[in-house]
Amino acid sequence: MNEYILFDEGLRDRFVELVAAQGIASEVRADQIEGFVVAVPDDLADDVIDLLEEEYDALMKEQRRLTELLDGDKARTLMGVKITLPDGQQRMVPLPAVYARRLYEHFTIEEIQQCVAGIAESVLKPDAGSLCRNV
Repeated sequence: MNEYILFDEGLRDRFVELVAAQGIASEVRADQIEGFVVAVPDDLADDVIDLLEEEYDALMKEQRRLTELLDGDKARTLMGVKITLPDGQQRMVPLPAVYARRLYEHFTIEEIQQCVAGIAESVLKPDAGSLCRNV
């Protein structure tokens, strides 16, 4: 299953409606930390996946805008990045919102996912060799 995390109920509902409009069944559950996880099958056509990713990116931008509008004790303190581990498992990696917002300002979601996935792979498969070498 592909999983998408959303922190706002309204944004979650908009994403679920888009998924349903494509004739796709989804599962929604509360995230362990905060927000909601929307899970969809991972065997979807490429054009449908592209549509979902494009809408998710737009919703993440809107989520960021909403987060910036909030202040005080309502402000979000965590955001998540969805990655695929080397063995194919998908995980949501929580990031402090202050860093996640800065990443989202300068990188695409795909670039952030690749960066975090690279870090996860390095942790799971450590290489004790020198960083300065020809590859």
